[in-house]
Amino acid sequence: MKKGIYLLPNTLTLCGMFCGFYAILASFKAHFVYAAWAILIANIFDGLDGWVARLTNSTTKFGVELDSLSDLVAFGVAPAVLIYSWGDLHSFGRVGWGAAFIFVICGALRLARYNVQMGTTESKAFTGLPIPGAGTVIASLVLFYNEVWGPLAGRNYLILFLPFLLAALMVSTLKFHGLKEINFRERKPFWLLVVVGTAFVLIFIYPEIVIFLFALTYVIWGIIEGTYLFHKKRRSKETV
Repeated sequence: MKKGIYLLPNTLTLCGMFCGFYAILASFKAHFVYAAWAILIANIFDGLDGWVARLTNSTTKFGVELDSLSDLVAFGVAPAVLIYSWGDLHSFGRVGWGAAFIFVICGALRLARYNVQMGTTESKAFTGLPIPGAGTVIASLVLFYNEVWGPLAGRNYLILFLPFLLAALMVSTLKFHGLKEINFRERKPFWLLVVVGTAFVLIFIYPEIVIFLFALTYVIWGIIEGTYLFHKKRRSKETV
């Protein structure tokens, strides 16, 4: 039995966890823009650790569990603290902190379900909104709002509702697509390269706006596609 761990992928995982921890500290100090960017940067490390592990054939059970713990910090606790502080949710009393906590709870449940289903029922498409996607929605919203309207002033019921919505999507059975569905070894149409290049340019020019729009589109597309597939499956059962 081999002992020890693979250093590179697990170090990348810890870098993502550090970004989440920094985001929590920054939120406490009301440095909301820094906190939001830290959560977005954690996405990079979250993607790199899995990619490096598969590339070097160093995927282990330890790495999977550490990745889940890192995701819970970076995309569960950190976004919850961020939206609680930035969104002035404490002004809503118990409902405010309940909204933040339900986001963490459902994020943990989403990760636990993913780990259990890994290699069995979990396909290349994700069942439920991935927790990095939910955390990205909150972080990009903070950046978008600050860029377009400036600092948030006073309580906002839409922001209070957002953690509940994202929490429900994480534990739902809706299908959300991921990069692992794309086979990068296969030839792709030329227009796809143009689209990817254009997206990178737009992100570079208007990062706060474009990242939020991409995150919002990802969530809305998952809801629409999931609803369509649900009704299609229901109609097929009725015709049998």
